[in-house]
Amino acid sequence: MPLISQSMPFVVELLLLLLVARMFGEIMERIHQPAMIGEVIAGFILGPSLLGFATFTNEIKVISDLGVFLLVILAGFEIDIDELRKSMRGRNFWIALFGFIVPMLSGFIIGLIFNLPIPLTIFLALCISITALPVSIRILMDLGKLNSDIGQKIISAAIFNDVISLLILGVILDFKDGVSNYSDLGYKILFTVIKVLIFMIIMVVAYRLFHKAKEKVSFLNVQFENFLNFLKGKESLFAVVMVFVLIFASLSELVGLHFVIGAFFGAILLPREMIGLDNFQKVQQNTSSITMGFLAPIFFTTMGVQFNLLSINNTYLLLIVILASFVSKILGGYFGGRMAGMPKQESFTLGIGLNARGIMELVIANIALQNGFIDISLFSILVIMGIITTVVTPFLLKRSFKIIDKKNLSHT
Repeated sequence: MPLISQSMPFVVELLLLLLVARMFGEIMERIHQPAMIGEVIAGFILGPSLLGFATFTNEIKVISDLGVFLLVILAGFEIDIDELRKSMRGRNFWIALFGFIVPMLSGFIIGLIFNLPIPLTIFLALCISITALPVSIRILMDLGKLNSDIGQKIISAAIFNDVISLLILGVILDFKDGVSNYSDLGYKILFTVIKVLIFMIIMVVAYRLFHKAKEKVSFLNVQFENFLNFLKGKESLFAVVMVFVLIFASLSELVGLHFVIGAFFGAILLPREMIGLDNFQKVQQNTSSITMGFLAPIFFTTMGVQFNLLSINNTYLLLIVILASFVSKILGGYFGGRMAGMPKQESFTLGIGLNARGIMELVIANIALQNGFIDISLFSILVIMGIITTVVTPFLLKRSFKIIDKKNLSHT
């Protein structure tokens, strides 16, 4: 039973959300867990489910949407486009493909078994399929395995997962008028895929132009620096980069896709060499400070505020979603690793490493809820699944790497 029912002033609520989010995020960081877990828990405590101090108002939603926007930009900054191409080249493609397809199939099977509506089934399958790139990077860094062969394969597969997930999201969000049957679904997918292809053609053309411009990178870098020096406004570099990303976000909206898709690809395509690596690192640092210091904690806390444990009316569905999310990712990574010629234990470790969902899964679940594609019950299930998989993955991955290291040591 909430302690208070009336809503507090916006600025006071914002202050409360940020303070408690940072406090619980700090606790999680100190026990080597992502801060976002503590921030979601903070929202659950402050929200209607427990204390009732915070509600999801329109003003808070605006701040939350800004958090989503900058989170996907940060995720895009982490992706090197050449690494993305590498992840889809040769045998590595099998790892990325199986690591995505097997979990997605398990989501569709769950939807069919529980007779879930088509939109709920699709979003369930999509959220189970995701591997959150930022979370995976953090876990591997903590374990000291980021630059290992397995670590790099996990990152490559996570990049592929994030890109495909957002493209599929663009397809699904076109179904706001509803889908009556699977033939109707097929028709709408075909129509939306055409829009996605148009957007992707624009992205490829932009990539080709930037790639071609690398031949004159020194000249362009000097010209960019001169342009920045010409501008008198403060933080012009950050503003120019945000304009660049917003152009792609606007393009995605113009072709009928969600703005996060354009923002994500705009961040990936940002020509690092042309603006200068030092400038890029400054922008990345500034974006990270604004996002992780303020907007992201508010976003993840509002996830907890919207979360409602009492809304989960099907405990079996919750348990099966959690179990399927673990097993399907491990199997997908394992089969992909074996197809890529990796030994059994390494393939098993790869599957475990692909299990962390966290940020991107919560972003997509939030977009689905805000657009009316899923109800609060499935949203709450997806939040729990994202938290549990993110918490458990580091422990399982650490044990699995120890087995590999022990085996390698015995062979030397």
